[in-house]
Amino acid sequence: MAATTVTAARSRWLRAGPAAGAFVALVVASNWLTAQYGVIGGFVTAGTFTAGLVLAARDAVREHAGTLTALACITAGAAASMSMAGPRLAVASGAAFGLSELADTLVYEPLRRKSRTWALVWSNVVGSVVDSALFLALAGFVLWPAVAGQVAVKWAVGVGLPVLLLGVARAVLRDRVRPAGA
Repeated sequence: MAATTVTAARSRWLRAGPAAGAFVALVVASNWLTAQYGVIGGFVTAGTFTAGLVLAARDAVREHAGTLTALACITAGAAASMSMAGPRLAVASGAAFGLSELADTLVYEPLRRKSRTWALVWSNVVGSVVDSALFLALAGFVLWPAVAGQVAVKWAVGVGLPVLLLGVARAVLRDRVRPAGA
């Protein structure tokens, strides 16, 4: 029985480890891009494009290792961002990601029992709004129209892209599993 538990834990961490690494790296990349390039076109900070991927990585970490591990990754990403993006962006990012993770989790967990896909969609919609509004306010950026732009980009990259890829993967697998002529 103990060997089964160890094997299950190892398997869980083998799935969570790469997601956690990607999560922290993407938080740092998002903050660095924002520090280097600021707001693009008056609608989104440069880091928004990678921040959408952060939401997907955060979901993977939470799914395989839990909310506390996701919060630890947020803290690690914010700490690593301090030297690259400066304390103001790092603190704004850490606080926004932390609070958006909590809002995301409050939506995700009840919906997960019914449908993981819909849980991911709706929790990321809520999480991206909370994250965008808090980050922009705490980092000193103009809130409107940047919130709308940031939410749209994060949703497209963090939700739309994974759902599209999942649909394509399912279609490909369905065609491979079906016998020829069936």
